[in-house]
Amino acid sequence: MNDATIRVERKGKVATVTLNRPDRHNAFDDALIAGLTETLEGIGADPAVRVVVLTGAGKSFSAGADLGWMKRMAGYTFDQNMADARGLARLLSTLDRLPKPTIARVNGPAYGGGVGLVAACDLAIAQPEAAFSLTEVKLGLIPAVISPYVVAAIGPRAARRYTLTAQRFDAETALRLGLVHEVVAADALDDAVSKTVDTLLANGPQAMAAGKALIGTVANRPIDDAVIEDTARRIAECRASPEGREGVSAFLEKRKPAWMS
Repeated sequence: MNDATIRVERKGKVATVTLNRPDRHNAFDDALIAGLTETLEGIGADPAVRVVVLTGAGKSFSAGADLGWMKRMAGYTFDQNMADARGLARLLSTLDRLPKPTIARVNGPAYGGGVGLVAACDLAIAQPEAAFSLTEVKLGLIPAVISPYVVAAIGPRAARRYTLTAQRFDAETALRLGLVHEVVAADALDDAVSKTVDTLLANGPQAMAAGKALIGTVANRPIDDAVIEDTARRIAECRASPEGREGVSAFLEKRKPAWMS
């Protein structure tokens, strides 16, 4: 999908999805949320795409909710607000569960829901000028829908601090907290993203999808008999799969696996 607010660029096996509202710091409304969800669902189903990069146009990653959208929400009924919130929840769930690795290219500030987009990506690379804030309490609101992803990224203790204070924190703090994985100079951002993309493309695509699903299943669960049996089944399925057999054969034969051709 390419429209005025979402731009998709395909280059080989990589899809770069750009929030394209630079004049509004890539803030989103219900229409952009629906469009981005549809875009990600399409990419998720496309076997030609192996890696997804999410970024923002201009100087910002995403300022979160659009002011015009917030004005409209102020007059919504409870049921309308529930439907609206479910739309954002579907977007974040789609991004979090996408069966491909996702990279947040954080080119500038990410506030409110923008933090949620970063947290829902598998990897995040930011430039030093990036800044982050969970701004909702300043408006008498809470970062509810994005909270599962934010807490998973930075932990409950840090999440309490930044949810309750709405303090802004810089890229180095985001790195220390685990919200981003790397901070590089602005002129090195694209190179850093490209290197990470190349690393991902060297790996089995089905194995990465299975690994992503694995982490979502075992995170924060006790290591009981059910988990032990489930993880044993998962590796057995991978070993018996065509991709698993090809990967092991390529390693033993000292050649590149088929997915790198």
